Amino acid sequence: MSINISEKSNFIWKIADILRGDFKQSEYGDVILPFTVLCRLDSVLAPTKERVMEIHRQGMFKTEYAKLAGFKSITGGLKFYNISEFTFAKLKDDAANIADNLTDYIKGFSENARMILESFDIYSQIARLDKANLLYLVVTRFVDDIDLHPDRVSNNEMGYIFEELIRKFSEMSNETAGEHFTPREVIRLMVAMLFDPDMRLITEPGFMAKLYENKTQNLIQFNDCPLRGVA
Repeated sequence: MSINISEKSNFIWKIADILRGDFKQSEYGDVILPFTVLCRLDSVLAPTKERVMEIHRQGMFKTEYAKLAGFKSITGGLKFYNISEFTFAKLKDDAANIADNLTDYIKGFSENARMILESFDIYSQIARLDKANLLYLVVTRFVDDIDLHPDRVSNNEMGYIFEELIRKFSEMSNETAGEHFTPREVIRLMVAMLFDPDMRLITEPGFMAKLYENKTQNLIQFNDCPLRGVA
């Protein structure tokens, strides 16, 4: 289902109204961007969360590599996981311990996904929000008002939403959009999520890809596909 990118990003950005008075406008993005990523990751993992937790409690996978490989088959090919007992929604059940529980939830992600969130300095944002008594409000707004489930927001649409949020962040900071870049960890994970279902096909020797340029169709043959090994 197609969505209105601008409308969706504006709806997310309105959560920043909660921050007024405790955060400068130029700091709104420091909260909104990582929580948007967290909300998306949670939504992507939601359909298989219970099954992943069942396997995790059995202690079948001991190492990070074993977990990535083992959970991949359960999650339909996803290259990240979360083994915290919490979900984004469950965090609402304990307002008094929201900071500790959210930290536990983030640390339950696989290393590759956790690094993305940590690149936003999310623990500092959690501490600051909690001190201002805003953390529970922010989490609640994302849980109750923002739906980023992949059945309703595609990877492509999610990319545009994130770009629009970065643009708004830049405007608030009186900077140009080009001065802000998506962290490499985010790019790697999003590329993996996008290409993973077709990775075996597109890395086959002799794979043919159609490229369109200036309304002229061209065929390029990949003998040694540069996407081989992308993860």
